[in-house]
Amino acid sequence: MLLTPAQVAALFRVDAKTVTRWAQAGRLEAVSAPGGHRRYRAAQVHTLLERAAGS
Repeated sequence: MLLTPAQVAALFRVDAKTVTRWAQAGRLEAVSAPGGHRRYRAAQVHTLLERAAGS
């Protein structure tokens, strides 16, 4: 399942631009969707969310 930047941002309670910066920094792997839009794998996002909650 793929998530939009807005969906990822809502999970982390950050702005969508922050999610884009995380992808550029290598924290998240972006997948290019048709039209050049970025999407993020749900499994990777949830793993990162669990790590953030644990720290």
